[in-house]
Amino acid sequence: MDSGQVSKSRWWQVADRVGAMASFLCAIHCAALPFVLALLPVLGLGFLADHRFERGFVIFACVLALISLLNGYRRHRRSLPLRLAMPGLALLLIGVTFAEQYSIGLHSALVTCGGLLVAAAHFVNLRADRQFGHVHSADCAH
Repeated sequence: MDSGQVSKSRWWQVADRVGAMASFLCAIHCAALPFVLALLPVLGLGFLADHRFERGFVIFACVLALISLLNGYRRHRRSLPLRLAMPGLALLLIGVTFAEQYSIGLHSALVTCGGLLVAAAHFVNLRADRQFGHVHSADCAH
């Protein structure tokens, strides 16, 4: 593997780590939000309960997940990360669009589960990169 490929691989691993952390933080945020909603303004963190902030964060996590996981699939041809991410992304998007109109419990459950699935997809993608990153077969898109 030449230095350009190593550099690209490292960039994608960083993107997966950032994506995993963003998705995991999103899941924690949504799981804890119903319990700490009243405390956020007192702590100066009222923006965390704003739907615009949450939607922006979810859009960022979705775009990062799609880009890094599709690129990961091109590198190692493992579909499990995408199979984990797709329902996770759907849950995230449904949670921040339709479900927030019904109840905070439904909204929190959907977004928490979606965030955990997307985080898991990033972790599986990182593992596939480590496992297959240095062994390229004829059909591998390195």
